[in-house]
Amino acid sequence: MNAPIGAPDTAAPALVQLLDHLDEGVLLCDDAGTVLYRNPAAARRLPAVTVGGPMPDGLNGRRVELGAGQVAWYLHQTSERADDHAAFLAATARRVGGMLNADRVCRATVELAVSSLAGAALLVLPTRRGRARCWHAAGSAPVRQDQVALASLPAAVRDTLDGNPVAQPFLWPGGTPFLGSEATPAAWVVPILAAGGPAAALVVTEIADVTLLEDFAARIGAALEAAQLYAAQSRVAATLQESLLPEPPAPVTGLTWGTAYRPARSTMHIGGDFYGAHPIAGGAMFFLGDVSGKGVDAAVLTGQVRHSLRALRRVEDDPQRLLHVLNDMLLEGLSDGRFATMVLGTAQPRPSGGIRLTLAGGGHLPPLVLRADGTVETVALRGMLVGVIDEPVFGRHTLHLAPGETCLLFTDGVTEARGGHRGAEMYGLRRLTTALAGCATMPAPALAERVEQLAMDWLGGREHDDIAVLAVRAEPVRTSPRHLHSVHQSATVHRSATVTVS
Repeated sequence: MNAPIGAPDTAAPALVQLLDHLDEGVLLCDDAGTVLYRNPAAARRLPAVTVGGPMPDGLNGRRVELGAGQVAWYLHQTSERADDHAAFLAATARRVGGMLNADRVCRATVELAVSSLAGAALLVLPTRRGRARCWHAAGSAPVRQDQVALASLPAAVRDTLDGNPVAQPFLWPGGTPFLGSEATPAAWVVPILAAGGPAAALVVTEIADVTLLEDFAARIGAALEAAQLYAAQSRVAATLQESLLPEPPAPVTGLTWGTAYRPARSTMHIGGDFYGAHPIAGGAMFFLGDVSGKGVDAAVLTGQVRHSLRALRRVEDDPQRLLHVLNDMLLEGLSDGRFATMVLGTAQPRPSGGIRLTLAGGGHLPPLVLRADGTVETVALRGMLVGVIDEPVFGRHTLHLAPGETCLLFTDGVTEARGGHRGAEMYGLRRLTTALAGCATMPAPALAERVEQLAMDWLGGREHDDIAVLAVRAEPVRTSPRHLHSVHQSATVHRSATVTVS
């Protein structure tokens, strides 16, 4: 037998041995149609064909040009054999078709190969910087995973990963623990193809049917491509979700923030409720609101609203006028027909203590104020929806928080939480006001978490709407003890000096 193109003549005996163990019939012919080699499977199927004789007419098989005047014919299987192969390929599709994890697909590939297809199997999945992850097993041994340098792999494997589209036989010089203990194992390598080209390479020994190997690789390629696509989409979704999550309010001297956020769909981590706070001259601008709709569309709009407010605060710091600018932006196509409800305000700490709040209302629930004596007041703030009509009327209200007092903003996910004895009664503003009466001394972060917990306790594990809470608390004015100590020391030194002189 002449060695296949690209293989040295010394490799011919090993390649003959490899082909002799195939259950698939293989004929090697030259351009003149003379048979150069036939393996035992071909001899059983075509007993009249002899080496040196003419190639028979009407061969039922796959023709592969090897170059240098040689042609290989892989004879099609008998119907019984084809049924077995079809059953194996169907089982492969069922096993890996639903897997959306690339590592699990690779492990299952090796398990399937060594159980029904080959004596040993190695799957090579390139990573970065010239490295690759490998899953391998031989015989009944369990599948193991390792990392290797691509440069350490045989040229045939590297060629396959670089784009060689067909299965090819080769010898692994010096042997490898991946494929058992043979000193120089004869193997086949086949690409695992994805849309962009080879995604991996599968190496097997003692293969019985090259056609089956390629069909098997095609099934694995589809499953691996789906898993990698899912992983890529998951990374994109996670990155986008991270960018849409509410940001912690910026710290401002004289006040503290408290926040709580719980989207309706916990697997998304984002929803239609939003809040935020950004520094402005003399204090901070803050907001809390809700957009129409749910899920991804609502989350995208909340991100657009938050980013718009971050930019607009640099050119407009009056809450009422700022709502009108945002309304115009929503009507011009930012919202694609959706609208928002919102409370937008500014907080200006006073030198003498406390905070001056200026609030604008855009169709949202009015805030609550927790006074220092434990009373809870509802802010008289009304207004129209943001992003519905050209000339809306937005409410405006100014109030003062004394040190230790808090203004609480919340979405309807709190008051419209359904629970109770029958599971259909809303939590309501009255229950919330009553529960807050004993929370006047709570720090802002604890108060926000308390409101969220009240709603979740009322729900009792039932489905709920998005929940967002923002608390603004005026902190007491603290006189610097270092300054007092300095004045005291100066007075002491002066008195001591006076006594000494006298």
